[in-house]
Amino acid sequence: MKNNDPLVDKKAYMQMPNPCEPRHDHVPSAAWPRHDETLDTLFNGELAILQSRRGYRFSLDALLLAHFAADKGTEKVADLGTGNGVIPIILSRRNPAVFVWGLEVQEALASRARRNLQLNGLDKRVQIVQGDVRAIHRMTAPESFDAVLCNPPYRKPSSGRVSPNAEKRIARHEVMGTLQEFLTAGRYLLSLKGRMSLVYPAVRCIDLLHAMRNAGLEPKCLRMVHSFAGTEASLVLVEGIKEGKSGIKILSPLIVYRRGKKYSPEVQAMLDGSPME
Repeated sequence: MKNNDPLVDKKAYMQMPNPCEPRHDHVPSAAWPRHDETLDTLFNGELAILQSRRGYRFSLDALLLAHFAADKGTEKVADLGTGNGVIPIILSRRNPAVFVWGLEVQEALASRARRNLQLNGLDKRVQIVQGDVRAIHRMTAPESFDAVLCNPPYRKPSSGRVSPNAEKRIARHEVMGTLQEFLTAGRYLLSLKGRMSLVYPAVRCIDLLHAMRNAGLEPKCLRMVHSFAGTEASLVLVEGIKEGKSGIKILSPLIVYRRGKKYSPEVQAMLDGSPME
C-alpha cells in the first residue's frame, strides 16, 4: 500500500524549529559542522545536532519514540540503529542518571553521532558503537540492558523507491537488518521483563505485533500517531515486555499537527524539551 504521508517518509522529513544559535565553545573544533553538514537544534537551542546535508537526517519519528519510552529512573538503555545519535542525546538530557549505548552499522553515522555527543557534552554518559545488529552477541553481554529503543527500517529491500544514497537506503530499507533481526537483538540485550519500544508505519502494525510476540517481546502498550485529527494513523508506537503476559493498553491517539500545519501542543512541547506530564 502506498502511503504519501510525510511521517512515514523514513528519515527524510521534519520541520526543524527556528534555530537558536547554541554555544559550545568548550568542544573540540572536530565536532563542528563540515561543508557537507548542517547544524540543527532542539529544545530551543539547548541541543545541537550535526546532520548530513544530502544523506541521513533524523525525522519526527525518532523524537516521538524517545518521548514514548517512559523513564524508569536510573537504568541502562540501548538504541539500535542510532543514526546521528539523536535518541541517546534526548534520553540523556531527559534523565541525567541514564546510561545509553547506541549501535549504528554505518561508520560515517557512528562517527557523526560521537561528534554530536562531544558537541552536547554527553560523551561521558553515552557510548556509540559501530557494528551490525545481526552480530549483537559479539559486541556486548546478553541481558545487560533494562530498555531497548529501535526505529528500524520501514521498507522491504525491493519495496518503494530505493535511494541511491547509501545512508538513506540503509535507514529506510531492510538491507542491513530485518525487523525480526532487530527484535532478536533487542531480546538478546534485555534483562527479564525488560522493555523494548519501537516506532513503525501504522499500515504494518499487525506485522510488528506478530513479530514482537514471535520474538518473546509481548506487546503491552500501543499508541497510534496521526498527522491530523480525523485522519488515518500514520505511525504506531509500541512497547513490548520480554516474557510479558498477554494484555495490551491502548493509549489515546497522538496528533502531530493542528490547523495551518502548526505542531500540536504535545509535539511542540517535545521539540521545546518541556517537562513531560
